[in-house]
Amino acid sequence: DYARQAMASKRWQSISKALSSLMVTSRMASTSSNRALIGAIDQGTSSSRFMIYSQEGKLVASHQVETVSEHPHTGWVEQDPMLILSSVQDCISAAVAKLPEHDYSASNIAAVGITNQRETTVAWDSLTGEPLYNAIVWLDNRTSDLVTELTARTPSGTTNFFQQECGLPLSNYFSAVKIKWLMDNVPIIADKLAQGRCKFGTIDSWLLWNLTGGVEEGQHVTDVTNASRTMLMNIHTRQWHPGMLRFFGVPEASLPRIASSAEVYGHMAKGPLQGTPIASCLGDQQAALVGQLCLQEGMAKNTYGTGCFLLYNTGTTPTFSRHGLLTTVGFQLGPKQPCFYALEGAVAVAGQGVRWLRDNLGIIEKASQVEELAQSVPDTDGVYFVPAFSGLLAPEWRQDARGTIVGLSHSSTKAHIARAMLEAVCFQTRQLVEAMAKDSGSALQQLHVDGGMTANQLMMQVQANYLNVDVVRPVNAESTSWGAALAAGTAPGVAVWRWQDIAQSQDAQRWESRMTVDEADAAYVQWKRAIKRSLGWVPENNHPASRNAGSSTEEWDFEATKASAWSLLFYLLLVGTTQLALTASGPV
Repeated sequence: DYARQAMASKRWQSISKALSSLMVTSRMASTSSNRALIGAIDQGTSSSRFMIYSQEGKLVASHQVETVSEHPHTGWVEQDPMLILSSVQDCISAAVAKLPEHDYSASNIAAVGITNQRETTVAWDSLTGEPLYNAIVWLDNRTSDLVTELTARTPSGTTNFFQQECGLPLSNYFSAVKIKWLMDNVPIIADKLAQGRCKFGTIDSWLLWNLTGGVEEGQHVTDVTNASRTMLMNIHTRQWHPGMLRFFGVPEASLPRIASSAEVYGHMAKGPLQGTPIASCLGDQQAALVGQLCLQEGMAKNTYGTGCFLLYNTGTTPTFSRHGLLTTVGFQLGPKQPCFYALEGAVAVAGQGVRWLRDNLGIIEKASQVEELAQSVPDTDGVYFVPAFSGLLAPEWRQDARGTIVGLSHSSTKAHIARAMLEAVCFQTRQLVEAMAKDSGSALQQLHVDGGMTANQLMMQVQANYLNVDVVRPVNAESTSWGAALAAGTAPGVAVWRWQDIAQSQDAQRWESRMTVDEADAAYVQWKRAIKRSLGWVPENNHPASRNAGSSTEEWDFEATKASAWSLLFYLLLVGTTQLALTASGPV
């Protein structure tokens, strides 16, 4: 059976090559004019999207499909790899079907790029193409005990032992630990590894393999940005690290080839874009870095979503943090181009905090109302909100911290609380910027921003005030998909765009500081005092990860805060304070 399948596969590969060659030739003729389009697959944790951009950088058509996560046990987060793949395929078909409305067709699409949720790990059978287990999502925390065990096996007994090799701490977050769990706990994976039929990869690898032919001729490849989030790549050579492979017991043959972030990896094997080259691949945060044109050392972008991800371009040499930040690859825009590195820091609660105000406290009905409410007061009236619902990330790394509001008085209202929540995001961003300046030795000149929360004009102004640098938001707010499209459109063999033309045409909105340095520093000092009040609320032995700086915190369960006693007590306090304000001065 195996021999017959192998022979059939070889025959199909020959036919497929001939068809692909014809499709590529036809497509090159169709896109040789200035009517070329670039498509971008944006596969995230909660949805898949396909975005199609014109040569002028305008979004022509798009389609989005929500994806579902499964939670078989507390703290476990899984997704069906086949549903992820089908959602991407459905998005491509639906978006391409809209092109005739804009006087385009599928033949105008010159190339496709991919950007994806990082670290999420898939194992599949290379002969059948079937997943061997559900994808383990980046925020899954089933490997907590395994991380403790692996940490104890390091010579130093610390999570940061491998930082100089791979740039990362031992953590639930990264792919190597997930692969180790799969090998140890899923018998069919061990069997397929023994047969040489098991392939591992992050979501980009899974999509690339399937979209370029799967079992027939699928390309098992990843890019340097995604590989840098596995713990298995040597951060210096950008190849799989033999020592890390031995430590985790991962066969190199099961892993994808590591390529640059912008080159032709293969061609779409079927569907409306059959024959179209797939010419870029970047992890989502790195794609946003490219989409924001943070292509030079010293430039940084911050994505304001559920949390915040701040990436700071450190140039062509990796910088290792002494302040709890991660060392990662920023991008490599072509196999012959230099590789740029970045420092990465995260804020756990940004948009999540606004949802907490809405869902837990009920002081707003829609998330969009928070700006109007916060803007109804000139400042926070001395109120500071530390939204450490499940601890603090860099630079504190304290999982024993909990959410704290300080400075309440009889004059405090829900507007002050709302404004304090927005300011908390800005203060935490300043903490990351300061840590990056210390590690890199250079101060930030301006901050490029994207993400849903950047629609909040008040918060962007406050951010500029507390950083004392300009905050810049591109008119095209889709930085992640745009970054993947840019990389594909400038890739060797595609060359729809030139970087110098893109830089000249990038429109942006800018916020400048309206606060003196002394005023900003005084508020920041108070914020740090508030942080101290938030520490030590959970006994250390209840949070072993708090003893390891840099341990994963992405997996924390924010929903658990709804049942916490302090939330209930504070709600009662807020109601009482609001009633006092109503009595004293009328409606709030």
